[in-house]
Amino acid sequence: MADLLRLLLRVAEKAANVARLCRQDAHLFQLLVQEKTGEDKNKKFVQDFKTLADVVIQEMILHDVGVQFPEMSDFIHGEESNKFENGLGESVAVTVCSTEEETAKLLATVLDGDQAAAALLAGAIHQDPATIEATIDGLTVPLKPSELGIWIDPIDATSQYIEGREEALEEGRLFPSGLHCALVLIGVYLRSTGEPVMGVINQPFHNKDPGGSRWRGKHYWGVSCGGINICSESSPSDRSGEQRGLSVVLSSSEKQPVKEALTSVCGPENIMYASGAGYKILCVIQGLADAYILSEGSTYKWDSCAPHALLRALGGGVVDLAVSLQQSESGVQDPSTELTYHLPRADQTGADRWANYGGLVAYRDCSQLRSIMGALRGKL
Repeated sequence: MADLLRLLLRVAEKAANVARLCRQDAHLFQLLVQEKTGEDKNKKFVQDFKTLADVVIQEMILHDVGVQFPEMSDFIHGEESNKFENGLGESVAVTVCSTEEETAKLLATVLDGDQAAAALLAGAIHQDPATIEATIDGLTVPLKPSELGIWIDPIDATSQYIEGREEALEEGRLFPSGLHCALVLIGVYLRSTGEPVMGVINQPFHNKDPGGSRWRGKHYWGVSCGGINICSESSPSDRSGEQRGLSVVLSSSEKQPVKEALTSVCGPENIMYASGAGYKILCVIQGLADAYILSEGSTYKWDSCAPHALLRALGGGVVDLAVSLQQSESGVQDPSTELTYHLPRADQTGADRWANYGGLVAYRDCSQLRSIMGALRGKL
């Protein structure tokens, strides 16, 4: 498991390098954006874009993990189809080849013969990043790779990535939108139960170097299995500072009855809004908000798997909102309400098979979860 975590941290950083490269090179970025259609489209959005960066990152992670852990290859899933259409209307299956030259040749067919752009992208795909620091020596978890599956969201909050608005982040403050909301998410789950057991989050656009020209990222990770709970972030009880009222982060499109119900327990000053499901859950992990509530079924397994593992390591979790609201008035939290990641919905097709249909609540503290459920019960 320590080897797997090291690998995921490394490939997530490679992914971040690809994401940064595609934003830094204006010519390359203009070639990359394509709108999703049909079953791949998130019905919440009028436009649901994917970029070649998304597809390349997903295929790169699948390739690199498959090389080191071939027994996992058939259980690595992602948000994106690897089909991309070039300017000639030809559909090209994007894959990562064994050599940089072969990958560049394939990418050139997607990029309408642009050899320079293809070589630039292939170089980032095949270049190993600097070592990622993580205190994981001696990590022993009684699991085998053959028992695990992986969910990848190559660039969560793609719309923010495409828009590219830059914000200077301040420690301890939630910023509702911007490039920092775009995250690389890699979650590991148990095939038998669907429990999330490991998560890696990379934030490619965390801050700029002192010269102000290049972005630097930040990574987060967590492992939760049995009695083992380790996270790169501190748990709520370890945090210093004054106590404040219960705070929540929502989507700006959240239903009005939900906003009103939460205002009664949080106060209007403690209701915040942000872009990207992954970023909103990261805000809960970091303690910038106590919970993230979504009443719609517009997130997917690839959005929640990685950050769910980190929250579990911190003593929290992510529950199915609809199922939780069906519980008794006692408010006793049943572990069966936690989201799982191994079974598709048989009554759906395409991406909808993997939607978190009941909505969700991401939380760090069970008592706060009970307060939220109490406020929402009977309102939906």
